[in-house]
Amino acid sequence: MKRKIENILMHWKESKNSLPLMVIGTRQTGKTFTINEFCKNNYEQVIEINFLQNEVFKSFFDNSLNPQDIIENIEVYFRTSVNPAKTIIFLDEIQECERAITALKFFAESAIRYNIVSAGSLLGVKINRLKTAFPVGKIQIEYMYPLDFEEFLWAIDEKMLSEKIHQNYAENKPFVQIIHQKALTLYRHFLFLGGMPAVVSDYVDKGKEITNVSTRIKEDIITGYMADMAKYAENINAIKIVKVYNSIKEQLAQEQRKFRYKLVEEKANKQKFETAIEWLVQAGLVLFCSLIPNPVRPLKTDENNKNFKLYLSDVGLLVHIAGITLYDIFQNRDFKYIGALTESFVAQTLVSKNKKMHYWSSGNEAEVDFLLSLEQGIIPCEVKASENVKSKSLSVYVTKYNPEYAIRISAKNFGFENGIKSVPLYATHCI
Repeated sequence: MKRKIENILMHWKESKNSLPLMVIGTRQTGKTFTINEFCKNNYEQVIEINFLQNEVFKSFFDNSLNPQDIIENIEVYFRTSVNPAKTIIFLDEIQECERAITALKFFAESAIRYNIVSAGSLLGVKINRLKTAFPVGKIQIEYMYPLDFEEFLWAIDEKMLSEKIHQNYAENKPFVQIIHQKALTLYRHFLFLGGMPAVVSDYVDKGKEITNVSTRIKEDIITGYMADMAKYAENINAIKIVKVYNSIKEQLAQEQRKFRYKLVEEKANKQKFETAIEWLVQAGLVLFCSLIPNPVRPLKTDENNKNFKLYLSDVGLLVHIAGITLYDIFQNRDFKYIGALTESFVAQTLVSKNKKMHYWSSGNEAEVDFLLSLEQGIIPCEVKASENVKSKSLSVYVTKYNPEYAIRISAKNFGFENGIKSVPLYATHCI
């Protein structure tokens, strides 16, 4: 299954004097599989050290953080010689061994350049709770997310369609109707499936018969997330984390999707649940979108984090948790979650492109779903689930701030009219 992270891994391999690489991502996004394939295809020798499967491996780092001492211990244990040019060492589930994280600094400073790649789940949480200082500037950090729609197209052997989507996006050129409808159908399949690799693989294995895809896969992933909440919550109340996570489906079911503490529990407030929210964001299990009341660059300077929206990390998991059916997604009329589902898809796509999410609101007058900081300036982005794109909010924003242009993501075809770039939902990743 082709992933964009593969290009990053290859670039890291080819760069001179590169730092140890750390891949951060939530559980079941395919980190271990992808890195293992990269290692096997590009190095003569692969030494995999999984701290979760074998806790004894932590002792490699007990007595010394000197790279030479660590390498010697590894060589003796695995009965092999480490050739810096031909060997790669893969430290998997590295969040289980804090001293291994610290040791990466010394590998970065070593006169001998060893190939060290690491990965783990909930690393965002671990990094923010290290007892020792995180080796800032000594590690190349990359993020791995669920598949976006483009990677989904690659996985199902639709690379030609993927290339045409990019081409027509750049040219604002509409697809012929039969291609547009094909792309929309595949988008709706993705909306139901989500981007977790195991789910997409099952879809491919089942001959792309979406009704045959096992629902057990998503259930197992969510169960794993709940177990992580209990295991890694540390001094944060795991029950609070679970309550916030379980409330997301109700948060998104609202017409105004601003996070409301009262939907977590009665009489809930920021003080009681802000650390639980922070944990979920750092873990990558939810995506944070902050309010920007006055859109000026850089957007971060005007963030209002008292008002925010939260999305689940994967739209397919939202489908499962909210009990959304395939019929709901394919029917031609609105249902309770269609707006939330569509927004969640866009949020997931933007985050996979390392875009920080913001939205704009002017009290009860108007709200724009996303603000994007692009080369042309701050661009408002409105999201619609269907071809019905009537909305006053975008007009209010455009009149007030006069952006270079606006983007409307919807089921409509490509186009550009009256200062609005029409982007079909299936082309969101092109933005």
